[in-house]
Amino acid sequence: MLIDGYTRLAAVVATPIRHSISPFIHNQAFQQTGVNGVYVAWDIPESELAVTIDNIKRYNMFGINISMPYKQAVLPYMDELTDSARLIGAVNTVIHRDGKLIGHNTDGIGFFRSLSNLTAFHVEQKTLTILGAGGAGLAIIAQAALNGAKQINIFKRSSSLNQTKEKAAELMALTGVEITVFPIEETELLQEKILQSDLLINATNVGMDGSTMIIPQDCILPSSIIVADIIYQPFETPLLAFARSKGVRTINGLGMLLFQAAEAFEAWTGETMPTDTIWKALEEIVHG
Repeated sequence: MLIDGYTRLAAVVATPIRHSISPFIHNQAFQQTGVNGVYVAWDIPESELAVTIDNIKRYNMFGINISMPYKQAVLPYMDELTDSARLIGAVNTVIHRDGKLIGHNTDGIGFFRSLSNLTAFHVEQKTLTILGAGGAGLAIIAQAALNGAKQINIFKRSSSLNQTKEKAAELMALTGVEITVFPIEETELLQEKILQSDLLINATNVGMDGSTMIIPQDCILPSSIIVADIIYQPFETPLLAFARSKGVRTINGLGMLLFQAAEAFEAWTGETMPTDTIWKALEEIVHG
């Protein structure tokens, strides 16, 4: 990778962030496409967020990615918001274009691009059951609605049900897609909705320990369903191992990580990220 006086900068901004795989993905993309850019990780306190955003224009950066805890804090600094960022109420990508900062959210887009590329699944007129509706879960829900899903079933802990119901009602009003929220403790109802679904998604961190299952061990999965987990470490969560043992197609969160990055890279540069070759390198890192 050549760095010279014409090299433009991109970065991921959060705290903590030094563990991020994003610099590897984007610098691979810059190198393989020949785009003269470099991508770094900035671990900053919230007190430096405003000046960091100002520096995007000051230094003519491509833009930045935003991770927790700043996805909502950056909203007031944006000149424009894309539909996905507006619906989700959070920004994970800032695009610097024509002197303006455009707030975008690529999480849901990346999730469905990974499904399309890796399993040929398309969400239009499909029924989804999603477990959890935090940051990533909400992005997936909003993008599914934007992409024309038929029905979205959300299962959440009873303690946080009301807030999720309010957001679901807002999304329904804006998109016309039927979105219903249920307590995850109602296992019989969960089983009923899974049997009616084309896609089951775990958008929680349950299973990251490598041993905890998010659904009951006696849960029945329809043979045509796809089971997705946004976790990618471990590479196969207990949920995915269970689904695979039942002969069901599965996908983990590594594709979401790659394709949300691809969406940002393409918005910044106008070039297509070489996801096939970067995917192979990512698998080696995660398995390594």
